[in-house]
Amino acid sequence: MLSSLHIENLAVIKRADMDFEGGFCVLTGETGAGKSILIDAIGLILGARPTKDLIRSGETRAGVSALFTGLDQPLSRLPEGLDVTPDEDGCLYVTRTVDLDGKAQTKLNGRTIPVSMQRELMSYLINIHGQNDNRILMSAAAQQEYLDSYAGNRALLEEYGQVYDQMEACRKKILSLMRDEREKMRTLELLRYQVADIDAAKLKIGEEEELETRRDQVKNAEKILKQTRLITKALYRSEKSLPAYELIKKAIAALTSVAEYVPHAEESIEKLTAMTYELEDIGLTVQDIAENDYEDPDAELDRIETRLDRIGKLKRKYGSDIAEILAFRDRAAEELAEIEDSDERLEDYKHELSGYVKEATRLAAMLTDARRAAAKTLEEGVVAELAYLEMPKVRFRVDIRPSLSEEGKVKFNRRGADEVEFLLSANPGEPLKPLAKIASGGELSRIMLALKSVNAADSEGETLIFDEIDTGVSGKTSQKIGMRLRKLAEHHQVICVTHSAQIAAEAHAQYLIRKSEREGRVETTVTPLDREGRIGELARIMGGVNITDKLLSSAAEMLDSAGK
Repeated sequence: MLSSLHIENLAVIKRADMDFEGGFCVLTGETGAGKSILIDAIGLILGARPTKDLIRSGETRAGVSALFTGLDQPLSRLPEGLDVTPDEDGCLYVTRTVDLDGKAQTKLNGRTIPVSMQRELMSYLINIHGQNDNRILMSAAAQQEYLDSYAGNRALLEEYGQVYDQMEACRKKILSLMRDEREKMRTLELLRYQVADIDAAKLKIGEEEELETRRDQVKNAEKILKQTRLITKALYRSEKSLPAYELIKKAIAALTSVAEYVPHAEESIEKLTAMTYELEDIGLTVQDIAENDYEDPDAELDRIETRLDRIGKLKRKYGSDIAEILAFRDRAAEELAEIEDSDERLEDYKHELSGYVKEATRLAAMLTDARRAAAKTLEEGVVAELAYLEMPKVRFRVDIRPSLSEEGKVKFNRRGADEVEFLLSANPGEPLKPLAKIASGGELSRIMLALKSVNAADSEGETLIFDEIDTGVSGKTSQKIGMRLRKLAEHHQVICVTHSAQIAAEAHAQYLIRKSEREGRVETTVTPLDREGRIGELARIMGGVNITDKLLSSAAEMLDSAGK
């Protein structure tokens, strides 16, 4: 429920704090005192579009904060994708600020959230029912949701929804395969070319890096050739001087001749012999590089550049490196295979779809049966409630008809294969028409109250706000509306803006909205009333300016008889 509301710099309200109780609460006050501003404030919490006109003159920002408690049941109805976690006390604290540019920011327990998330969350916590806010009365989709809730179709809808999702996914696959034949052939031709183009290059991961390294070597071929020859001459083989290899061999021979006189000579000879092997290996390796790798550096460089150019062209078409090119090739080959065997898979998907359609048809028929059965008792309940609320001649019907395509075939949607619409005739002799087309503001509020009363357990725990539900009614009817609101408060928190003393008397708590002048500025304040305050306010509503003892007595009697 809405436990508290804090408002700052909103229109004529400089600062107001309201702590709401559970049950039935009413807001009363003189016309123009600012009751509608409170509804606007709650509308901002619900995610209504803000305007800079809402900001109090002379201020740069307005804000509304709301604290919600007792959230177990409302939060249990949230969809899985809505990430909402109460604080450690099980509360939700929502703030909405608006600046002079019309920009708004919403925070949930201190975390900034998008307005789309705010609106979705708040739709499970608060519903405003006023002359322009009765969504369930104006929307056929909302009426169908209400009927399903009344019928207890939640589990059946979930089962149907799973089948519907599978059916639609399968249908999309079929449509994808049943593409235009020319487009199919063009796609096949392109995919085959792409796969062949990449395959012909015989790419290898890491090849480009190796080629670039090799290119640098070849570009320095003259220097490498000169130095490798120098290395060969110095270490292993030379015509003009003795290389290190020959010198060490001479050293070995000399050491061998005096080995018996030199300590550790054998060990030194072994080390020198090992050196000759190393020098020979290095010399032959370097000589081989000089003789083979750089015999024709220009030809080698041309070969490398040609290969790199081919890789570059493939990169421009298929990816930033060889790994991406090969990944592109695999995807193209996979898509090619899918298209080439599409006829066979198309038949498989069609067979699969027929199974989903059969199951969806079965579940949709069960939904239809459940709705028709529930519609009968709903019609009776609503008519009885409206008769109690002084609309005795009303006729109410739930119209359930098949949802059909333009070709006259059954058209499945996310909630089955039905179209649901609430029809009403308020006066004898008038035909049944959709609610939005015939009901007046006062009738809409009473119809909404009747619907909520018939299905009071639906969305139990949410806050229902009725904005001037007494429009167009008075006396006995007002009292009955008040009694129904009080009864509805057994399952919901009910907040009502009213000018009716009969409705206000039935409330568990009453708040006075008063406009006053302070320091040359108009301000609106909100004050919770005790028993004496309530009696005085009820007397004012009934009698106007002159409040007599008789009016006060009647107000006290009205308050004492509430709930009986």
